[in-house]
Amino acid sequence: MSVKLSISVLAIAAVSATTAAARDNVQIAGSSTVLPYASIVAEAFGENTEFPTPVVESGGSSAGLKRFCEGVGENTIDIANASRAIRENEIKACADAGVTDIIEVRIGYDGIVFASQTNGPAFTAFEPTDWFNAIGERVLVDGAIVDNPHTQWADVNAALPAVEIAAFIPGTKHGTREVFEEKVLLKGCEDSGALQAMLDSGMSEDDAEHACMSVRTDGRSVDIDGDYTETLARIDSNANGVGVFGLAFYENNTDKLKVATMSGVAPTTDTIASGEYPVSRPLFFYIKKAHIGVIPGLKEFAGFFVADELAGPSGPLAQYGLVSDPELATTQKMIADEQTIGQNM
Repeated sequence: MSVKLSISVLAIAAVSATTAAARDNVQIAGSSTVLPYASIVAEAFGENTEFPTPVVESGGSSAGLKRFCEGVGENTIDIANASRAIRENEIKACADAGVTDIIEVRIGYDGIVFASQTNGPAFTAFEPTDWFNAIGERVLVDGAIVDNPHTQWADVNAALPAVEIAAFIPGTKHGTREVFEEKVLLKGCEDSGALQAMLDSGMSEDDAEHACMSVRTDGRSVDIDGDYTETLARIDSNANGVGVFGLAFYENNTDKLKVATMSGVAPTTDTIASGEYPVSRPLFFYIKKAHIGVIPGLKEFAGFFVADELAGPSGPLAQYGLVSDPELATTQKMIADEQTIGQNM
């Protein structure tokens, strides 16, 4: 049965690769952070060109890249949106499935913000150590690494509200989670002295860093596998809740959310563009080069997305919250030249 299935799958892939033109719209999936930007561009592309409006789905960066790497052909997506760079193991998975030429497009930058109910407790200023000590699985207490005993935010920082810790963070399939782990949890672990204590206890550097980014599982930190609307719903139903959001989502929900500073810096497009705000990251999409010239409008859509009129500092994406990439012209040329990852131009 498995042999027949394998032959059938190969046959379908072979037919799809030669009949990709049977599908006339670009298909996209991936990051929930990139989703609103891609949706804005897709709608404008459909309205302003002869091509159909691309289909844009969410699901998270990892899930989108997994679908992207399933193979070549009209039954596979053309573009994967991601709030992190593609990983080496994903590039290998793509290559193993025949997706050997990938174009990386950086569309701009976004900040990760920490927000709570507008009328809730006064969560107005955080440090990375606050988050690590609040939701880290094991933390430093009186010189020893122990299971996290903290129950209230005031336990980790007397300046924070004396309310139960209820943190809603991106699930592991989201690119936002990786940035949160590295720039908040790992940084907080290091700043608190916990990382050094782990190393002094004999842990390897890799094991210690992994431990720093491990999150408690007693219900005080909740992984959100959906998009930011699900995180917002959790905050709406829990007055003490604090959630992790993208800047653009927060800026479009300021009637419901208030944002805290991180390390004394408020998240704004200016502080993110300057690098002053410490928790920011580039946003990407990835193009399957084999589909260019086969799926109508694919290259045109990519060029349209990063045009100055859309992705520039005065464009609609910036108005929605995207921090424009100062190297946009380089990205535009890479698309025009169809430059793939690892290709020297």
